[in-house]
Amino acid sequence: MPRSPHPHDAYRLIGGAGDDAVAHGLAHAAWYQCPVPRPLMKDLMKRQDARAIRDTVLWFAVIGVAGALAGWAWTLQSWWALPAFVLYAGLYAGPADSRWHECGHGTAFKTRWMNDTLYQLAAFMLLRQPTVWRWSHARHHTDTLVTGRDPEIAVPRPPSLLYLGLALFNLRGGLRELRAVLRHARGTVGAEEATFVPATEHRKVVREARAWLAVYAAIAVACVATRSILPALLVGPVPALAGAWLYLFFGLPQHAGLPENVLDHRLNCRTVYMNPVFRFLYWNMNYHVEHHMFPMVPYHALPRLHEAIRADCPTPYPGMLHAYREIVAAVLRQRRDPAYCVRRELPAQAGPARFAPVAAASPAPSQPGDSNAPMDSGLLVR
Repeated sequence: MPRSPHPHDAYRLIGGAGDDAVAHGLAHAAWYQCPVPRPLMKDLMKRQDARAIRDTVLWFAVIGVAGALAGWAWTLQSWWALPAFVLYAGLYAGPADSRWHECGHGTAFKTRWMNDTLYQLAAFMLLRQPTVWRWSHARHHTDTLVTGRDPEIAVPRPPSLLYLGLALFNLRGGLRELRAVLRHARGTVGAEEATFVPATEHRKVVREARAWLAVYAAIAVACVATRSILPALLVGPVPALAGAWLYLFFGLPQHAGLPENVLDHRLNCRTVYMNPVFRFLYWNMNYHVEHHMFPMVPYHALPRLHEAIRADCPTPYPGMLHAYREIVAAVLRQRRDPAYCVRRELPAQAGPARFAPVAAASPAPSQPGDSNAPMDSGLLVR
C-alpha cells in the first residue's frame, strides 16, 4: 500500500524537490557576496590557536563547575539536582554546537589536529556523527535552505509545533540519530545520507559508529561499577538530549521563517546582536549572515566582518527577543499559509537581492556522493 503524502515530502533528499532545484540552477549555484577589499578579507581569514585554546579551556572549566554542582546536589538527594543537571546539560551541549560547527569549518584553530580533535569531541557531545554531519553541513552551505537539497532545514513548512516542542530536548532528531548509529555500526549507510556523503567516506562512518557504541558501553559499565546513573547523566546521549534547549534557543533564529530557494544569504539568514556571555557560548554565530557569506572567516573575526559589510545588509536584530517575536509570528502564519516568509529589507545603497541563479558556482556531482565538497562550502572535508 503506497505511503500517504506528508506535508514535508518536498524536503526529502530523495523523491523531494531536489531535482527541481537542480533543474532550476539552485544547486551549487553562485550566491551573492558583499564586496570586501581583498587585503581586509585576507586579514579577517587569519586563524590563530591562542584565542580558541583560551575559549575552549574556559568552556570546559564552566562545564566542570556546573557538573560538580549538579553532582553535589545529586549526592545530597536534593530536588535542586534536576535544574542543576538541566543547566549542566545546556552548558555541555549548547556551546558544543558552535564548537562542532567552527571546527568542522577548520577555522577555530590554526592547527589542524586541534580542529579535528575538538570537532570529534563536540560531535559526540551533540550526538552528531562526525563524518555524516561534516558532509551534511557542507551541503547546508552550498545549498542553504534549498528545498530538497539542504539536509539541515530546521523548520520545514508548514511548521509542526509538536516537532518544535520535541526539539527542545532533541527527542525526535536524537532518537533518529541513535538509530542511525546502530545502523552504521552494522555497516549500512542510509540512502539519503549517501546523497551527500561520498562512498569513500562510508567506512569511516561505520568505524565512528562502532567507536561510539564502545564508549556507550563503557558508560554503562561505569554506571554498574558505581551503582549510580551519575556517569550517564554527565557524559553521552543523556546530556546531549537534555542540553539541546540551549543550542535550539541560539540556533533557531539563524533561518526560521526566512525565504527558501533564494541565492542571497542576506535574505535567508539573520544577524542578531547578543550580549558578551551569549556570544562566548555561541562563538559569534549570531553573526550568521556574515558566516554564511564568508564561511572561512574565523568566529573571532566575525564582528569585524560585520562592520565591513553592514551597509550592504539588512538591519541586524537588536536582540533575541526581537528575533523571536518575528519567528513566532512567522511560524504561526506559516501553519496557515506555508508560502509565507519574512521579507528582509535591504538598504537603499545595497547590492540587488539575488533570487535566481546567474551562473553555476561549480558543476553538480555526476553521481550522489562522488565529488568533494564544493570549495565555497568552507569546510575542511577529507
